[in-house]
Amino acid sequence: MTILVDGDACPVKPEVFKVAERYNVPVIVIANSFINLPRNPLFERVIVSDGFDAADDWIAERADAVSIVVTADVPLAARAVKAGATAIAPSGRSFTEAGMGLALATRNLMTELRAAGEVTSGPRAFSARDRSTFLSALDEAVNRLRRKGA
Repeated sequence: MTILVDGDACPVKPEVFKVAERYNVPVIVIANSFINLPRNPLFERVIVSDGFDAADDWIAERADAVSIVVTADVPLAARAVKAGATAIAPSGRSFTEAGMGLALATRNLMTELRAAGEVTSGPRAFSARDRSTFLSALDEAVNRLRRKGA
């Protein structure tokens, strides 16, 4: 089992590290630039090129049934779920195969509205409740994969 973190703008890295240490699960943080990690042999940093979707491509190529992908990026979450991985947003929302169509359609609609000049409110502010929900979702995902023998 490995936790793959889309690291450039991830607000829950400390929570990922906390859960990973509790269960002795390796974490790979993938980013376009240097990100400081706690000193722990479980934690690895991968710096990819600045190319469009380079981090997403790196993660998607390695995601599998024993991976947990932490990302707010809906298209990356869709690729991870398609590969059999568990995908969790920093808000704690779990992406599922059944819900990916709606999530992608909503994301695409909002992108088109912004491109057309529509003023949208953007995402709501990240809250302590989101952080707590994420911790619970990640803990649950790790335990579910452990029960499956990962």
